[in-house]
Amino acid sequence: MTELLYQTDSYLQTFDATVTAIDEANHGVILDRTAFYPGGGGQPADRGTLALDGGAGLAVSRARKIGPDLVHLLDGDAPLPAPGALVRGQIDWDLRYRLMRTHTAMHILCGVVFRDYGASVTGGDMELLKGRMDFEFETMRGELVAAIERAINEEMAKAHPVQVRILPRAEAFQIPDLIRTKINLLPEGIREVRVVEIVGLDLQADGGTHVRNTSEVGPIRVTDYKSKGKINKRIYVELAE
Repeated sequence: MTELLYQTDSYLQTFDATVTAIDEANHGVILDRTAFYPGGGGQPADRGTLALDGGAGLAVSRARKIGPDLVHLLDGDAPLPAPGALVRGQIDWDLRYRLMRTHTAMHILCGVVFRDYGASVTGGDMELLKGRMDFEFETMRGELVAAIERAINEEMAKAHPVQVRILPRAEAFQIPDLIRTKINLLPEGIREVRVVEIVGLDLQADGGTHVRNTSEVGPIRVTDYKSKGKINKRIYVELAE
């Protein structure tokens, strides 16, 4: 199994690793350890490079979970490095950091809406510096959305620390309201649960990358809201560059 370095250090930009296998069908490689996030939970995957023996980097178009493996898909038709080869990975930090800010902003939104209105999440997605989240609201109007925007920016400005822990499944599920989505998406076979906490605001199971402090997110603007069903309302947010 690949050691997932991003789970405990979202700020890690370079790392050394060994190629353990190749995936010829997908023109990719599997490493013994990686800082590349493969995407999931609405967060897009990382890009970057893998360099052999200090040479020019092979472009990684994305990391992707394929079956039990995390595969680094390589651009072009360059020969795949052989198993046993040593590589240095480099994350596209500009992409990663903007996604970290965005992901934490979505957790601020989720935390405020759950705290103030008790609404569960029914869906969500994100891209660079913007995202949308669906909540179990029967009605939504401009005044309510304006109040939510004020509240999420107040919480961002409080500079809450963001902490990550990996807990045994039984211990994690002792935490009240750990799963904020309407449906529990954690497979039964998962023995450890990664928990992300915005201290004083939000605590939930999550696999993505985040900033260390909510102040790094910057101002959050609610750009739109829509009804997506009788009890399903969507809120769109954007961040500044």
